[in-house]
Amino acid sequence: MNKKMLIRIFSCAALLAAAIAIPSDIWWIKLISFLPAYLIIGWDVLWRAIRNILKGQVFDENFLMALATVGALIIGEYPEAVAVMLFYQVGEMFQDYAVERSRKSITNLMDIRPDYANLEADGMTKKVTPDAVEVGSIISVRPGEKIPLDGTIIEGFSSLDTSALTGEALPRDVSAGDTALSGCVNLSGVLRIEATKTFGESTVAKILDMVENASNKKAKPEKFITKFARFYTPIVVISAAFLAILPPLFFGGDWKEWTERALIFLVISCPCALVISVPMSFFGGIGGASKQGVLIKGSNYIESLSHVKTVVFDKTGTLTKGNFKVNKISATGEYSEEQILEIAALAESFSDHPISQSLKTAYGKDIDSSRVTNVEELSGRGICVKVDGKNVIAGNDKLMNEFGVKFTACLEIGTVVYIAVEKQFVGYVLISDELKVGAKEAVSSLKAQGVDNTVMLTGDSKTVADSVASALNIDKVYSQLLPGDKVDKVEELLGTLPKGSKLMFVGDGINDAPVISRADVGAAMGGLGSDAAIEAADVVLMDDNPQKLGTAIKISKKTMGIVYQNIIFALGIKFIILILGALGFANMWLAVFADVGVAFIAIINAMRALYIKD
Repeated sequence: MNKKMLIRIFSCAALLAAAIAIPSDIWWIKLISFLPAYLIIGWDVLWRAIRNILKGQVFDENFLMALATVGALIIGEYPEAVAVMLFYQVGEMFQDYAVERSRKSITNLMDIRPDYANLEADGMTKKVTPDAVEVGSIISVRPGEKIPLDGTIIEGFSSLDTSALTGEALPRDVSAGDTALSGCVNLSGVLRIEATKTFGESTVAKILDMVENASNKKAKPEKFITKFARFYTPIVVISAAFLAILPPLFFGGDWKEWTERALIFLVISCPCALVISVPMSFFGGIGGASKQGVLIKGSNYIESLSHVKTVVFDKTGTLTKGNFKVNKISATGEYSEEQILEIAALAESFSDHPISQSLKTAYGKDIDSSRVTNVEELSGRGICVKVDGKNVIAGNDKLMNEFGVKFTACLEIGTVVYIAVEKQFVGYVLISDELKVGAKEAVSSLKAQGVDNTVMLTGDSKTVADSVASALNIDKVYSQLLPGDKVDKVEELLGTLPKGSKLMFVGDGINDAPVISRADVGAAMGGLGSDAAIEAADVVLMDDNPQKLGTAIKISKKTMGIVYQNIIFALGIKFIILILGALGFANMWLAVFADVGVAFIAIINAMRALYIKD
C-alpha cells in the first residue's frame, strides 16, 4: 500500500483525536483544532476538485466529497467533516489496492512478454531487446527462458511450456524443423532458432496488444454506466441543493438540519462503485479467459457470448483434424490403381487444398509439372486439366454430372475424388478425415451452457456430412456448400434467431473469414497462434480445442452475472440510503459506507471474474 497515504491517515487520526479532546465550545477554536487534520487528509481531494472545475469537469467524486465536507465545516460539524474525508481516503486506498491486485493478477496471467533475446552474431552471443532482432537472425534460448520471437528451430531438442498461450499444462516436445512461438518457456535443452518474424509481428506481441486494447470495445452495461455517471452526478447535486433549500424555505424547517441532510445526500450519491467495478468485471473476465487459452477481444464480445443460442461449425479443421489420408483407390479396369492415383496427383499438383495435399502425399513421387497444362479450378466441385495431352476431370459428383460423365457412386464414408479421362469414368480415390479429439464433448458442453441449436456447414457430400453430424450429435447439417453458400446460410440462420439471441460461427480463421465476420461472434481455432485466426476472429481458441467454446460461454455468463450483481447491489444500497438520508435517518457514517463501503465490496466481487473455472 501507499506508504505516504498511510502516514497521512495515521497523522490525521491522531490530530482528529487530539482535536476532539480539546475542551472548548468557541467555534473558531474548534475550527482551528480540526482544520490541520482535515487539510492533511483532504488537500489532494480539494486540489483535484478545483483543478477539474477549472477544466470544466465539475461533477465528479472529488467535487462531491469537497462540497460535502466543506459544507460540514461551514455548518459546524467539524468532527464529521474530518471523519468523512478520513474514511473516504481509507476506502480509496483499499479500492486502489484491490484494483492494483486485479491488474497484477491479469499481468501475471499474461506474463509472456520476453525481456531479452540471446542474439548470435560474429561468433558471439549477446543480450538484446526482442524488437532489435531482425528476420533471419539466429537466437539461442536456454532452459528456463522465454522464447522472444516466432521462429523455426534449426538445432536442439526440448519441451516447451505453452500454458501462457493455450492454458494447457502438458508440455510440447519440439526439435529441429518445428515452429517455436514467442511466449512459450523452454523447459530443458538449448534451442537455436531462426527468427521468422519481427517482435511486433510475433504471436506474443499480437496477444498482448489484443488484451491491452480489449477495453476499447465496450459492452452495453459499460456504455450505460459511462452515460449514467455523466447525468447522474449533476442530478444528485441539484437534488441536494433542493433538499437544503426547499424544505426550510416553504415548510419552515431548520436550515442547518436540512443542509446537513443535503451534505449526507451528496456523500451517499458518489457513483465510483459502478464506475470502477463494472469495467473491472469485464477486464477480469477477459483475463480469466486468457488464463485458460481463450482470447476474447473485448467486453462487447463477452456480452454477446453470454447470449449465444446458435453455434455454427465449419467441419474441416474445426470438428475434424483436417489431416486427410487416401484410404481407398478404385479402378474400372482401363487404368490400374497406381495409374489412377498418379493421374489424380498430377491433376491436383497446382492446388494447396488439403485434399490435393493428401493425394500428392499418397503418390509419394516427384511430380513433373510439365505433364500438366490447361489447369482450371472449379470452386466447390474440382478441377479440369490436361495430363499428357488428355483431358482429365477430377472432382465430386457435381462435377461428373456437370460434364455428363456416367460414374459409379462410392457409398463409403469419406471425401470422394472421381476421375474421368476424355469424359470416360476411370475410377475414384476415397479420402477420409478424422474427428478431432474433444469435438463430441464440445457439442455437449455447448448444450449444457444453454445453446439451443448446433449447426454444421461443409462442402463435403451429404453422406460424409451426415455421418460426422450424427457422430457428434449436431442438430442440423448443410452439405455440398460452395464457399459463398456458407455466408448465405449464416444470413438465413441469423434471420431465424429469437430476439436477444446471438449466433456464433466457429471456423479456422483463414478460409472462413467472411463467415466469421458476418456472425454475431466469430470464433477461430487458433492453431497455437495462427496469425490469420488472431486477426479475423472475435474469440480465439489458442490450443485448437473445441471444448474451450463451452468454457468461453461459461466465463461470459458468469462475468455478466457479476456485472449485474454489482449494478443492482450498488444502485440498490445507494437508493435505500439516499432515501434514509433525505428523511434524516442516515448520518455521515452511514453515508461513508454507502460510498466507500459499497465501492469496495463491488470491486472485491468484480475480482472474482479473474478466477472463474471451467
